[in-house]
Amino acid sequence: MSNDDPGGPTRGRARFRPAPRNDWPDVPEAQWNDWRWQIKHRLASLADLESRMRLTASERAGILFSAHKLSLGITPHFFSLIEKDNLACPIRRQVIPVIDESRTDDAEMSDPVGEDSASPVPGLVHRYPDRVLLLVTDRCAAYCRYCTRSRLVSGAGGYDFHPDLEHALAYLRAHTEVRDVLLSGGDPLLLSDDKLDHLLGALRAIPHLEFLRIGSRIPIFLPQRITPALCAILRKHHPLWMSVHANHPREITTEVRDALGRLSDAGVPLGNQSVLLSGVNDSVEVMRELTHKLLLCRVRPYYLYQCDLIQGSRHLRTPISRGIEIIEGLRGHTSGYAIPQFVVDAPGGGGKVPINPEYIIYRDAERVVFRNFQGRVFEYPDPGKNGAPRALPEAAPVAGG
Repeated sequence: MSNDDPGGPTRGRARFRPAPRNDWPDVPEAQWNDWRWQIKHRLASLADLESRMRLTASERAGILFSAHKLSLGITPHFFSLIEKDNLACPIRRQVIPVIDESRTDDAEMSDPVGEDSASPVPGLVHRYPDRVLLLVTDRCAAYCRYCTRSRLVSGAGGYDFHPDLEHALAYLRAHTEVRDVLLSGGDPLLLSDDKLDHLLGALRAIPHLEFLRIGSRIPIFLPQRITPALCAILRKHHPLWMSVHANHPREITTEVRDALGRLSDAGVPLGNQSVLLSGVNDSVEVMRELTHKLLLCRVRPYYLYQCDLIQGSRHLRTPISRGIEIIEGLRGHTSGYAIPQFVVDAPGGGGKVPINPEYIIYRDAERVVFRNFQGRVFEYPDPGKNGAPRALPEAAPVAGG
């Protein structure tokens, strides 16, 4: 009996399904599983999509507009997850442009988290005291329509992005306060094995760099890229961590599960970063199913991001209150490991700010009064204080309790 059968011996694995290949029935399995074939056959034009699905007028106009902002690009693997007859499909909303991308609110920015102003060397962002962001490429396997770096990835926006890795390495050698480097882009796992090995080796040769991280959506968009050869390279450069990016449980296919398993078996600790998106994952039920599937893949839900104020993203953004409600609906109702930290990357470059439900009701020099996930009220005397706990008032009903 298969482990993917609901009656199989491994509980939980029945939640995973392979990506359907209905649009490519004649492609041999060996080609389908070759990441280079997947990249070569990305859907990247209006004609590509219209040959495989019915588009709305908004999508047609959005695809034409995307040539001036953020290119269209979808791997066959990820495209196969789209429900073609569902206009509200959460996979569709993430990767197919709509004309709303051409509409910009006054609050929206091309560089919403202020990376350019914190870039002492092209391709390197040094905002936090002991860690830096190293942008190594402007290309991705597929392009998320809410991308924070829409200004520079894909090349469509005309942004003059030229990462200078040698100058970045020189900067890191000179700045001994830096202990942590996050590789991002674009997607670092689009680099060839040799280039990635060389770059990780050069970083490992800098004595004060304690550990390296890679931010990548390739395990989700292009699980075929996570080859044994790639995993062997990553294993050489420990301690190495990876943040992956899944937003909806349908993205976690058997292929993705197996790719994440190869990374874990290579000793790479995995965390997931989701972006809160309207019509994609803005419900407790969807987020709970996503985080449970991630844990089954040995991936720790790490961050849930409020969508950045990227230009043309209003149709995908939710109120911050929705993120708080989702965390409230998870806390106490599932494993603590399954609850990500909800954060807002402060507009203009303030860094990540954690946003939590309000559990503290009252505090003074002697005690803290707080509620739990059920709305019950408790008091904790501060350590070292001798005051006796006071009687608590009747707790008012708590919304969501």
